[in-house]
Amino acid sequence: MKERTKLIWIILIFLAIYYIPWNHVIIRQSGFEAFMMLQEYAREHVLACLIPAFFIAGAISVFVSQASVLKYFGSKAKKIMSYSVASVSGTVLAVCSCTVLPLFAGIYSRGAGIGPATAFLYSGPAINVLAITLTAKILGWQLGLARAVGAVVFAIITGLLMALIFRKDDAARTKGEVYLPDAEDRQRTLLQDTLYIFTMVLILIFAAFARPAEGSTGLWPAIFAAKWYITVGLLIILAFILKAWFTRDECKTWVESTWGFMKQIFPLLAGGVLVAGFILGRPGHSALIPEHYIQTLLGGNSIWANLFASVAGALMYFATLTEVPILQGLLGAGMGKGPALALLLAGPALSLPNMLVIGSVMGVKKTAVFCLIIIILSTIAGMLYGTIAG
Repeated sequence: MKERTKLIWIILIFLAIYYIPWNHVIIRQSGFEAFMMLQEYAREHVLACLIPAFFIAGAISVFVSQASVLKYFGSKAKKIMSYSVASVSGTVLAVCSCTVLPLFAGIYSRGAGIGPATAFLYSGPAINVLAITLTAKILGWQLGLARAVGAVVFAIITGLLMALIFRKDDAARTKGEVYLPDAEDRQRTLLQDTLYIFTMVLILIFAAFARPAEGSTGLWPAIFAAKWYITVGLLIILAFILKAWFTRDECKTWVESTWGFMKQIFPLLAGGVLVAGFILGRPGHSALIPEHYIQTLLGGNSIWANLFASVAGALMYFATLTEVPILQGLLGAGMGKGPALALLLAGPALSLPNMLVIGSVMGVKKTAVFCLIIIILSTIAGMLYGTIAG
């Protein structure tokens, strides 16, 4: 099957190279936007966001026991605990829809239930405290509050629906597994393992800390100004932890696991960013689908406007916080308040690159259902908010 898939990709790429009219000005502009978006992504997100996330995923895969994952996120875990933790994880991890992928792959590969895992997958980029604060400040507190409430509720509903729909698959994944306590011969305490992973989570948070809006005062600008000093300090602490608590073989296994996730995710991610850039372009830059068409389709509060906003948001790639200035421009051009919320709820959590990677982790069927649930929920939420906000 893998060889057949490779052949199909080779044929598709050849046909694209052969038949796409690259001499057409719009096609050339779209191609330019695709590579500019890829460059922007590489410069702004790979080193600061993705690399730390890959190392965390590798650590989860190697050092977090399957028993621990199953205890809190397994299909048989207590729902109140698993969904509560998963649905608010984004308040800690200020990540985008692509950066959360290695973390999701890590916990899912260790046996997390499809429900808690997808709740975490949605909440990671959707419930970003800084993004919600910026939304409330620039777009109005009503929209900021609606985004925060909607994101938490969506994470729980999405997870519960995925668990219900794929309950047989979850049962098959856990059937016959031996649920052992943490390894008896473990060389470190639970506290040491926790501090090790928590240090890497802090590295991810501070390295990926986004620039606050111009004119901001208070805590966020101060953290941003000191982010690299804090990150370097955390890296030094991590080096001491690895030296004191881990063997050379364990570090080697960790790196190999991290490399495995990178090989799986990076190619799909890069391809997805190229396609998204080719079709939609970067904010403020036209590509295959001009921005004014999107603005025309997003006016009012009809079901079609909200549905289109949800679908467009699901396909577009939004770096963390970039959705706010994009919506500011779209609202100024006549976009309805309902479609604005629909895009805010679907956009940061989904993107074409992220869909491709999710498909490789949990399969095309589950990915399609996950995306469909988010789009439907976003459309309904947009219509309700548009009616209430007027």
